[in-house]
Amino acid sequence: MRAYFSLITLAPLALSACGDPAPTYVDQAWVRLSPNKDTPSSGYFVAHGGDADTALRGVLTDYALKVEMHESMSEGGKMTMKPLDSVPIPAKSKVAFAPGGKHLMLWGVNDTAISRGKMTLTFLLANGDRLLVDAIIQKPGAVTPAAKPEEHKAH
Repeated sequence: MRAYFSLITLAPLALSACGDPAPTYVDQAWVRLSPNKDTPSSGYFVAHGGDADTALRGVLTDYALKVEMHESMSEGGKMTMKPLDSVPIPAKSKVAFAPGGKHLMLWGVNDTAISRGKMTLTFLLANGDRLLVDAIIQKPGAVTPAAKPEEHKAH
């Protein structure tokens, strides 16, 4: 009877050690303002896949008129750009939106965000999650922020 009682009392502890699955998260978000208010600014970040595959379906913000996902690529010796409807985020991987590759285009970044030096972006994932992330705003000509390896190591 004593062994049975020990097993019952220890079972919840063993199960709690399994923990929740690791979530998908986004960090290192920043926006490079366009020198011309009539042209779009660019946004960058790193998406970290959790324990399950998902996809980025879009990005929203109250601090710009419009946000689109795009990818720059070389075709026939020329740089071109195409819009992206969705970007896969495989489990336990990193997907970088960086200059010269995948990026956000933000039209009409408002003055409130510019004066604050940051803007909140909402990342919409295929699994239904919505991730709120503050993006640092870099004025035209500012130095590109250095990547911060393992910024969210606790995740």
